[in-house]
Amino acid sequence: MLFDRKNLSNAQLIQMYRSLVYPRLIEEKMLVLLRQGKVSKWFSGIGQEAIAVGATLALQQDEWIMPLHRNLGVFTTRQMPLHQLFNQWQGNQNGYSKGRERSFHFGSKEHHICGMISHLGPQLAIADGIALANKLGQKGKVSLAFTGEGGTSEGDFHEALNLAAVWDLPVIFLIENNGYALSTPTHEQYRCINLADKAKGYGIEGITIDGNNILAVYDTIKGVRDYCIKNQKPYLIECSTFRMRGHEEASGTKYVPKELFELWDKKDPVANFEQYLIGEGILTEEEIVSIRDSFKTKIEEELKQAEAKAYPLAVDTAVEVDDVYAPHEQGDDQLNTDDSTVSEKRFIEAIKEGLQQSLRLHDNLVIMGQDIAEYGGAFKVTEGLLEEFGKNRIRNTPICESVVVGAALGLSLEGCKSVVEMQFADFATMAFNQIVNNLAKLHYRWGQQANVVIRMPTGGGVGAGPFHSQSNEAWFTHVPGLKVVYPSTPADAKGLLISAINDPNPVLFFEHKTLYRSIAATVPDESFEIPIGKARWVQQGDDIAIITYGMGVIWAEEYAASHPEVSIAILDLRTLLPLDYDAIKQAAESTGKVLVLHEDTLTGGIGAEIAAWIGEHCFNRLDAPVMRCASLDTPVPFNKELEANFMAHARLEKCIQNLLNF
Repeated sequence: MLFDRKNLSNAQLIQMYRSLVYPRLIEEKMLVLLRQGKVSKWFSGIGQEAIAVGATLALQQDEWIMPLHRNLGVFTTRQMPLHQLFNQWQGNQNGYSKGRERSFHFGSKEHHICGMISHLGPQLAIADGIALANKLGQKGKVSLAFTGEGGTSEGDFHEALNLAAVWDLPVIFLIENNGYALSTPTHEQYRCINLADKAKGYGIEGITIDGNNILAVYDTIKGVRDYCIKNQKPYLIECSTFRMRGHEEASGTKYVPKELFELWDKKDPVANFEQYLIGEGILTEEEIVSIRDSFKTKIEEELKQAEAKAYPLAVDTAVEVDDVYAPHEQGDDQLNTDDSTVSEKRFIEAIKEGLQQSLRLHDNLVIMGQDIAEYGGAFKVTEGLLEEFGKNRIRNTPICESVVVGAALGLSLEGCKSVVEMQFADFATMAFNQIVNNLAKLHYRWGQQANVVIRMPTGGGVGAGPFHSQSNEAWFTHVPGLKVVYPSTPADAKGLLISAINDPNPVLFFEHKTLYRSIAATVPDESFEIPIGKARWVQQGDDIAIITYGMGVIWAEEYAASHPEVSIAILDLRTLLPLDYDAIKQAAESTGKVLVLHEDTLTGGIGAEIAAWIGEHCFNRLDAPVMRCASLDTPVPFNKELEANFMAHARLEKCIQNLLNF
């Protein structure tokens, strides 16, 4: 193995060695503790340490790294205390994730490390978002994301590299190619010779290097970092290496030919660097032994400190529930048309005004989506924003929903706000992983905000067929950590959107397409907020209560207006997660007869949750079972007659009569 020290001093080389051998010795100790049952699982990076350590040393301390589960060297090189890392690995409450996450599935903003999720690919998108924040802020920084060669087969890899190339982002994508994803060899994963060759397809630079040579890793990444900052371009680096242990210890290595271990053992990054330092007269064998012994002593001391600081897990349900969301103090409902300058606005205009006023208030707010700039979006909601705020903040994206949502999370880590427009709510399936696993769980996992709003044009009634008409809000109400908002009036649309943008938590903001241009009402001209999680009484009544939201509010109002003989209370939920249970209880107790109405299909809809809750908490005040009125359990048909029959509206009359006659 050829080492080229370039202009590194002896002191720097010694420090580099110390950084390299420390995680190796920790891992050797962890394997002992694993056999003793003191840690439950371990993903070994033995044989790959030069990549994590060299990459981390090549970056500035305040540049974000997105490591994976084999990159202990990132954490140790960023000087994260071993005793706290050990508490993390044991699942102790005083670990970095309060016992909520395993091994390396956590992050630390203090150390500029973003915790991974098991799906691997989504990390690359977060690096794009951080790089975008660096670019917009002219910070002269890069972000760096690790992936394995197995992860390069995921769609997120393609999306992340493509977006970084299109947006000219200063981000480094680092592939650790150790020959096996879990047990699948590379010839069963891809056909190109070098993964770095894929860079050409994105119009960016790429290189393959020896990942076991710490000086090569350090020098390459240091030079690439300078290139990315100077040219504001991304770069792909493939590090050839080998995993000397199993995917994790329980899986073993029987699938790996014995001769490969013999070959790569000769390329051991630690042993070879030690021989280089000895051969160059930089360290003696005795000094190597001394450094190793001092680290072994330190490791034992850190483990004792961890054991001394560890305390029995105090399970507190209230704390667990409270930590799902980042703290946010909401004010009272600011909608007051009596004391404000108001004007009549259509639903679409109210949303646009909410975006516009938020962009003026928050200079760190970025809006992203397909065709939202010059074209103004599929529904023209963002039309005109480009002219006022420019392309840096009103950003067209390729068709790549997953990476855009992940980039929004990256922006949030750097203190930016973002609004992502899904062209249709149906297309959120392409970003489902980012939404439900990255955005939703971030604060609970390691205490970080995900200040992201995803606008979701939703609903049927426009003859658009199964893939442009779905009501999919219930998919997300089952996910702790998300907030789900669904307004039905222009004023609510504006006030709730502004609240969503101000909220440090991820918010899915559903906008019914039919309402965009079909309804208008007076809306305050100034910026105002409506609290998320508070329902609105549309009207009071004595005979039955209809609990609904979105288009259901319009249907309920129309029915009540055409049936004055029935006294109908109508509750507009406005927020589906979290629900306003006080208002729901009031609706149930005030009439004793409740109909839950929604455009979504019947089975598994939010109506089932509301009906169950009322049955549990208000049973003795009911005069009839809670009934549901929903759309058919079929895909949304294209033909307008079939679609009309599909809609809950087609069964509203019958449902109300059944409830009245009970």
